[in-house]
Amino acid sequence: MTALVDRFVLDRLPAPDALPVFAFDRPELQYSEHLNAAVELIDRGDGERIAVRNDVGEWSYAALADLSDRIARVLVEDEGLVPGNRVLLRGPNGAMLFAAWLGVLKAGGVVVTTMPLLRAGEIAAVLDKAQPSHAIVDSRYLADFTEAATRIDCVRSTLRYDGDAGTGALEARLANTAPGFAAVTTRADGPALIAFTSGTTGNPKGCVHFHRDILACADAFAGNLVRPKPGDVFCTSAPIGFTFGLGATLIFPFRFGGTAVTLEQATPRALLDAIARHGVTTVFTAPTAYKAMLALGVEAGSLHTCVSAGEHLPAATWQAWHDATGIRIIDGIGATEMMHIFISAAGDDIHPGATGKAVPGYTACVLDPNGQPMSEGIGRLAVRGPTGCRYLADERQSAYVVDGWNVTGDTYRADAEGYFWYLARSDDMIVSSGYNIAAPEVENTLYAHPAVAECAVIGVPCPTRGQLVKAFVVLAPGYDAAPTMAEALQAHVKATIAPYKYPRAVEFVDALPKTASGKVRRFALQTPAP
Repeated sequence: MTALVDRFVLDRLPAPDALPVFAFDRPELQYSEHLNAAVELIDRGDGERIAVRNDVGEWSYAALADLSDRIARVLVEDEGLVPGNRVLLRGPNGAMLFAAWLGVLKAGGVVVTTMPLLRAGEIAAVLDKAQPSHAIVDSRYLADFTEAATRIDCVRSTLRYDGDAGTGALEARLANTAPGFAAVTTRADGPALIAFTSGTTGNPKGCVHFHRDILACADAFAGNLVRPKPGDVFCTSAPIGFTFGLGATLIFPFRFGGTAVTLEQATPRALLDAIARHGVTTVFTAPTAYKAMLALGVEAGSLHTCVSAGEHLPAATWQAWHDATGIRIIDGIGATEMMHIFISAAGDDIHPGATGKAVPGYTACVLDPNGQPMSEGIGRLAVRGPTGCRYLADERQSAYVVDGWNVTGDTYRADAEGYFWYLARSDDMIVSSGYNIAAPEVENTLYAHPAVAECAVIGVPCPTRGQLVKAFVVLAPGYDAAPTMAEALQAHVKATIAPYKYPRAVEFVDALPKTASGKVRRFALQTPAP
């Protein structure tokens, strides 16, 4: 066994007593002491089967395995990578980025994949936290990385490639690199990646995941609820820098012998086009994208499985999608800290509007105000299972992990059947004139109005009420941002849910501020009450 040489990550993991409880009590979650996740994902499959397809071309499992071997060889033999070194990846989803991700793991490195939309300041924060020694960057996304690297001087080797066109400097080197590479024998509980949170609260955290975690999210969630079959064709709007996208378009397809269709610009229109053009069977995206695709005129076509996460899926959107396609969207809640989805439901088990039940392998509950677990009632969501929070040198570990539970920051209602119903982010609960108002409930009501394309509801300071309910609304085409429209939306909310919950302030905006993963940056909406 090759021992880790660079202990940077290991030395910055939380203390044992600050970690959540982990559980591996199902047969599919039994892993050997030593495994390399990249080997399990790409080297074990049918070499002739297509692993990646996009508008540039297609790559078989054998071709992608060979490409990842050559990248690993360049990193180790030419660029001096030793096990434990961090490697930053920057580029849109594609075969070359996927091969780099796999190659880093084969070389024993720790992957740090960044969102393509991040700018220099945000990349600098990642560099400062993770201290990567190497980087593999799509040349089209080099400028922001280069600026960040001048601020944080830690990267000693940068390899540049040109998307999937095969014309960059790295591609030329790989063509002259010997095939084959003996993957480093890593521990199942050894660091494989640092995934950075999307920063909805303004300060992203680095979440360390082990080699076994990469497989566990596939074997627990995908294996039990998505139930992929060899030959299924996956597509997502999310980049692999977002663990939702990493599972959807790299881990899950490769774990189960499927094909990943990659999109560089994954707009709702591009998703629909890809479904039709590439025979996509399984799509992962956010609730707003499903609503946008409905407006564009979706048909099921080759699709048979749809998964939603990232934000709460309104029951109205779920129903409209089912009416249009006959497909029951699999809703779920995941977290970067947990690697992927841990509460969900599929098929006849779906209750529209509910997130679902604990995924097999996980246990979930809600906590009362004293932090005690409750099987029923309303409280903070807590979960534990085969994956869990390990922040990289971050004092916020103690806020996320409490008494062995991962406490996600979401307020849920648990019912007698074991279903969990989303109410709000714990910091999205608005207290106005003594009433507790869940912002997502108001948002869901607004989404049911045809004039609303997107919305976000927050509480803003109010001298008389404590907080005021305020809605930021992006209007659908054909609707005007007039005072009468604001009044119509307020009347709609009053008529649908308790009148005290209606937004007393409505602001029409062209777009909502979002993170690179597409989540609304609610803290950026905080403005003084009008």
